[in-house]
Amino acid sequence: MPQNQNQNQSSNSQTLVINAEEFTFETVEQQNGIATVVKFKLDNPGVRAGDVLLILSGAEIQFHGFIGGIEGGYAIAADRAGSMLLAGVH
Repeated sequence: MPQNQNQNQSSNSQTLVINAEEFTFETVEQQNGIATVVKFKLDNPGVRAGDVLLILSGAEIQFHGFIGGIEGGYAIAADRAGSMLLAGVH
């Protein structure tokens, strides 16, 4: 496999899907009581900045945003347009 093709494959983002009932997070930014930026413990070492965080409650999307940074075992993700997560520490 050519080297540049391998690099393209490794730069593809993946989606981390978590059930809303199991998602523990701290609100970093909020708007009108809705968490728009969250910080959460990251247990999956394969997840990296640029990947997508998707929080589902049944079939309903509660949060859908990019993971912007990872540090010290915690990740920060933002969904400033469609988040339905209540702000706070959950």
